[in-house]
Amino acid sequence: MNKITIALADDHQLFLKSLAMMLEAFGNYDIVAEGLNGQELLDKIDTLQKPPQLVLLDVNMPVLNGVATARQLVCRYPHTKVVALSMNDNDNMIIDMIKAGCCAYLLKDMHPDELEKALHDIDANGYYNADVSNVHFRRLLELEKKNTQFTEKELTFLQLACTDQTYKMIAAKMNITERMVDAMREQLFNKLGVQSRVGMALEAVRRGLVVI
Repeated sequence: MNKITIALADDHQLFLKSLAMMLEAFGNYDIVAEGLNGQELLDKIDTLQKPPQLVLLDVNMPVLNGVATARQLVCRYPHTKVVALSMNDNDNMIIDMIKAGCCAYLLKDMHPDELEKALHDIDANGYYNADVSNVHFRRLLELEKKNTQFTEKELTFLQLACTDQTYKMIAAKMNITERMVDAMREQLFNKLGVQSRVGMALEAVRRGLVVI
């Protein structure tokens, strides 16, 4: 079986080397490029005969940060799946990385077993949403049975939720109360099978409900 080619970028060399060793220990991955910043990674990928199938990208790096690097990777290598990797679970940063073209946002303190599962899902399905993965399987089956419909107001809300606007700002923009925003958010969590704003944004983008 051919191994999945993967490239890594992180400005902490010890973490970078440890991550590479862990991925190689999984047995399914071939590390083809490593960089201590986004520009170094891009330069190394440019020298490869074929671009990597996956890229794990630190968010906060010098020279060229995660957002800028992700944009260039998506532009140059549209078939490469770009994955954000960070200690920061700030909603705005996650949404920025998804907008830049990342198909998943993984936290550095996740368990190795979860990382392996996430990378498998990304390779197989093109994305990974921890919110969806953590929902009980029976609930997912029930959701699949429903022919979920979204109102124009819900679609508008989803579009705004994929920006850096607060729920208070969204309420003002939609000319509804904050209580109505809370109710709409919970309803959309149920419809999409997620548990957070970030999960909602990821699932809305995956389903094509939102264009970013």
